[in-house]
Amino acid sequence: MTEENKEPKKIDLAEAMRLKLQQKKQNQASNKQGQSGMNTTKTLKSQNNKKPNNQRRRTGGS
Repeated sequence: MTEENKEPKKIDLAEAMRLKLQQKKQNQASNKQGQSGMNTTKTLKSQNNKKPNNQRRRTGGS
């Protein structure tokens, strides 16, 4: 046994990114198959907030 077998194989950055992308695509494909019946997205809410009525403050109140 040589020490080379104990160390992980060194790869360049491009190869690492390819492997990571391939793994991500496989995970997404498996998630789509598993969740075909379930749709767990949240309903979107409006982010518009109602502004307070400043008329009394602008006109000096009663």
